[in-house]
Amino acid sequence: MVKARVAVMLSGTGTTMASLLYASRLPGCPYEIVLVASNKPEARGLQVAAAEGIPTFAHSHKGLTREAHEAIMQDALASSGADHVALCGYMRILTADFVAHWEGRMLNTHPSLLPKYRGLDTHQRALDDEETHGGCTVHLVTAALDEGPILGQIPVAILPGDTAESLAQRVLYAEYQLYARALADYVMRERNPDWLVAQVRERALLLPEADEVLSHGMPCFGIKGGKKFAYVSLDHHGDGKTALLVKISGAEEQELLIESDAERYYRPAYFGDGWIGIRLDLGDTDWDGIADWLGRSWRATAPRKLTSMLDATDEF
Repeated sequence: MVKARVAVMLSGTGTTMASLLYASRLPGCPYEIVLVASNKPEARGLQVAAAEGIPTFAHSHKGLTREAHEAIMQDALASSGADHVALCGYMRILTADFVAHWEGRMLNTHPSLLPKYRGLDTHQRALDDEETHGGCTVHLVTAALDEGPILGQIPVAILPGDTAESLAQRVLYAEYQLYARALADYVMRERNPDWLVAQVRERALLLPEADEVLSHGMPCFGIKGGKKFAYVSLDHHGDGKTALLVKISGAEEQELLIESDAERYYRPAYFGDGWIGIRLDLGDTDWDGIADWLGRSWRATAPRKLTSMLDATDEF
């Protein structure tokens, strides 16, 4: 299994980072920690990571603009080859530009049941409001603070006599369980056949007169009452691949594509030179590119009256 590469950003002791790291060493975990980075060179979490053999990076934010410091951190994250970033007590508000670099690939954990109690002092606020439960949330990071899509939550019962400190400790235990599971589930989605088929389906069915059937055990997209323009191959004949099969111009283009990236492109068995297989399960699929491939294959299949109508629409 090719594991997703995760960089962690922290500012403190690194206990949440450690929960992700040790979970990553369990059999079958779909991610690995490739870097632990901090804005505080003295952060204890850096020492923990280094002792466990994880590369570390630190650069103080003092004396730097937020943008200048983020550029330094971004260089370190990019150099690590990370696919995703997990924030583990990183005590800096991130700019919209920095978040945009990692759109859909940066996760955070927050000590409340969002959307309740965004920001700080979450446990005391829950106690003051006489809530029955506190809890924790893992969510995607967006430019708006604590407002990204929620990936998972665990409620934690509030006990008689609880203080903010005692509640915080139990919420932290829940967070250690939740974050590792939510991160694993999230990075796996890009290799999950059901999720991959859903992404293709969403884009294919936007095309005029497109429909879906099952053909030779594969989801198949075609023109209603007409020819097929795309298939999703799911371990076809035991090849172990999840891939999109689309029409191309012929053998020469097929050969050029395979030469350009033999891991991603391949000649699909039983489909001939007029088709190309495009791997969807490598974890880095360009979905805008997949939409373009589907559109091109649709144009090669659709009757002239449909392509003419689409061309006329595009002019406006």
